[in-house]
Amino acid sequence: MQASEVKRAVAAAMSTASSLDLTVDDVIILHDSNKLTLRLLPCDVLARVAPVAHQVAQFEVELAQRLAESGCPVAALEPRVEPRVHERDGFVVTLWTYYEPVTPREVSPADYANALERLHSGMRKLDVPTPHFTDRVEQAQQLVANRDHTPALAEADRELLSDTLRSLRRVIGERGGAEQLLHGEPHPGNVLTTKNGLLFIDLETCCRGPVEFDLAHAPEEVSEHYPGVDQDLLRECRILVLAMITTWRWERGDQLPNGRRLGKEWLSQIRAALDH
Repeated sequence: MQASEVKRAVAAAMSTASSLDLTVDDVIILHDSNKLTLRLLPCDVLARVAPVAHQVAQFEVELAQRLAESGCPVAALEPRVEPRVHERDGFVVTLWTYYEPVTPREVSPADYANALERLHSGMRKLDVPTPHFTDRVEQAQQLVANRDHTPALAEADRELLSDTLRSLRRVIGERGGAEQLLHGEPHPGNVLTTKNGLLFIDLETCCRGPVEFDLAHAPEEVSEHYPGVDQDLLRECRILVLAMITTWRWERGDQLPNGRRLGKEWLSQIRAALDH
C-alpha cells in the first residue's frame, strides 16, 4: 500500500473496530502489500484493509464463512462482530480471528499436503462463481505486452515470458483434466501455523483449475505427500506460475522488497526449467 495511505488505512481499521465496541488502543502492522494486515490491541483482532477500488472483500468473507462451516482449514472471521465488509474513508475493512503464531514455525511437507487436500475436498462441495486460472494468466500476459506497465523488462526477457505464458496456458488447457475450486495462491506466506493446525488465509485469489495449479505454489516436497498428482501437469504448472510471479516483479510500482532482484533470479530459473 502507498505510504501516504497507510496512516489513513490504520485509522479506518481502528475507527471501524471501535464503532463495533471493540477496544483499540494500539495497532501492529503485520503485513503491507496490496492490502494492510493489522493486529488491533487490546481486543486482539486481525484487520485487513484495502482500497475500495482494489478488493473482492465480500467474496472473501462469504467464502471463508462457508469453508469454515464445512470444517476446512481456513482462518475464521472475528466471532464477536457481524461477519461483513465495512467501508470507511475509501477503504474496506474486514475483521478476522487473530491466531498467535506457534513456534517452531517449520511446517512438515506431509502436514502441508494434508491441509491443502482437506481444503480442496471442502472446496469441491461449493458452487461459487470464480475466475478460471487462465484469467489470471491473461492478466500476466497483458502486463508483459504493455511496455508502459513493465518498462524495465528487457526485450529478450519480455519475449521469454510472453512465449512461456502463452504456450503453457494452451498446453495445460488442452489436457482437459479435472478442475475444481482452488485457493489460487496457497504458498507458505498464505499458511498460518497455529495451535489449531495449519490454516489458509487470503482467499481473494480463488479460481478454478486443476489441483496441480495450487500445488505449484507450494514447496516441491509438499506434492510428494499429496495423492494422485499428475507429475507432468505439475511440472508445467510450476513453470507457468513462475512466469506469472516473475511478471508481477517487473510491474511498474511493484512494492515487494527485493522484487527486481527476485525477478532476475526467476527469469534464470525459467530458462533452466525450459532447457531441462
